[in-house]
Amino acid sequence: MTTERWEPAAFKIRVDEVLRRLVAREAEQLAAIDPALGPVAEQLEAAVADGKRLRAAFCYWGWRAAGQPDHDALVRAAASMELVHAAAVVHDDLIDDSPLRHGRPTAHIALRGAVRRRPRAVAAARSLAMLVGDLLMSLAGEAFTASGLPAAYLARARPLWSVLARELIAGECLEILRTGATPDTEVSLKVIRYKTAKYTVEQPLLIGGALAGAGGRLREGYSAYGLPLGEAFQLRDDLLGLFGDPGRTGKANADDVSGHRPTVLLAETWRMADDEERARLRTLLGRRGVDGDGLHAVREVMSRLKVPDRVEDMITARVEQALDALHELDAPAHAAAALTELAHSATVRLS
Repeated sequence: MTTERWEPAAFKIRVDEVLRRLVAREAEQLAAIDPALGPVAEQLEAAVADGKRLRAAFCYWGWRAAGQPDHDALVRAAASMELVHAAAVVHDDLIDDSPLRHGRPTAHIALRGAVRRRPRAVAAARSLAMLVGDLLMSLAGEAFTASGLPAAYLARARPLWSVLARELIAGECLEILRTGATPDTEVSLKVIRYKTAKYTVEQPLLIGGALAGAGGRLREGYSAYGLPLGEAFQLRDDLLGLFGDPGRTGKANADDVSGHRPTVLLAETWRMADDEERARLRTLLGRRGVDGDGLHAVREVMSRLKVPDRVEDMITARVEQALDALHELDAPAHAAAALTELAHSATVRLS
């Protein structure tokens, strides 16, 4: 990677290599304790095998936009954002009881094989998955502090880690508390803001900026760019979750419907639906094992009400808001170009 031109594929290779080494070492040390831990160690590695590395990229450009040069130690610190994400994904799949991620069984499903002859095997596998997520979060903190950046730099950013964790957990808790409730768009937007938007874009940018010694105005600009972009990212995820190709998304289309989750897509559908449509939705939302006909019926109501188009408009408006904020930043041209490209790659995608 050159110091000026943004090369996403080259950056992803660098982050992937950092993650591979870190997690392979941790998995080896875990399995060395007892051979029975082998399947748990495998899920630790599986959790970081895939990903766009967007969170690491935002952390990196939070550093670069503050005028700092490319540095391997910063890439190692940025990679810790992906370990946070991996931990969040394992826990989220467990909470939502999602069967697939990246086209493969999720951790709590895959780990059933390790306990299939044990009493309460399903509950035991879920417990193992929870602990995989916990270990990944612990490893994220270790990766950050052992990145090789000066202690003074790390000290500037360390307080933001508690904010990141608090907001992420708040978002997960809000989703649990609002699941199954009467759909409400403002409530759903608050859930995605805390569950996804902040730790996907805003906090990685702020952490990268804090490491670099960014000033208050730049940090404010990062939030003005990061929050709407993070919301747009999750709104795209919601659309792909229900209308995307599972072969590309690697997830089951029915998850949000069968889970009756507080997505903006469902909330806007409920808001615009008439009494007959709401009665039909009541029979389908939250129904485990909703079949193809049921999923088609939900999609049909949404399409008739043009809800996907409304959500597309919400995505577009938030991307424009983010880019307007970016234009107000006094960032180097190469950093502004990279953050513009990241805004589009985060929101214009098929998986």
